[in-house]
Amino acid sequence: MTGHFSLMTIILLFTSSALASEPLVYTGLLSNTALGGYDSVSYFESGHPAKGSAGHATEYNEATWRFANPENLARFKNDPQRYAPSYGGYCAWAVSQGYLAKGDPQHWAIRNGRLYLNVNKSVHDQWLADPESFILKANANWPGVLE
Repeated sequence: MTGHFSLMTIILLFTSSALASEPLVYTGLLSNTALGGYDSVSYFESGHPAKGSAGHATEYNEATWRFANPENLARFKNDPQRYAPSYGGYCAWAVSQGYLAKGDPQHWAIRNGRLYLNVNKSVHDQWLADPESFILKANANWPGVLE
């Protein structure tokens, strides 16, 4: 049967490629909570990250998002694309380099109305040296870098 794929081969190819993809939103290992449980709206509204509550939560892009209060939950539900971090909460610098790393909710910046996370302070400082260039590179790599 040269040149023909069995049904089992097709199923294995499909499932292995599906398993190779990373989730659209970074949630960490064995978790489904975005931003480590921080309230994404708080970065915009209060200028710093605030811990969210399981009592104020919603699902978006197959992840659970938590909020500090019902007002922030409502803001997110009304415009999740505005408040969700760029690149699904993965490290913005890593995405600009063509790979994935976790985004740390404590190392963040808002540029042009978008929230960006980085893996640690050192990478964040490097990213801040030329964020516009890194954003352009990351935009070109996203979402292909998930594969």
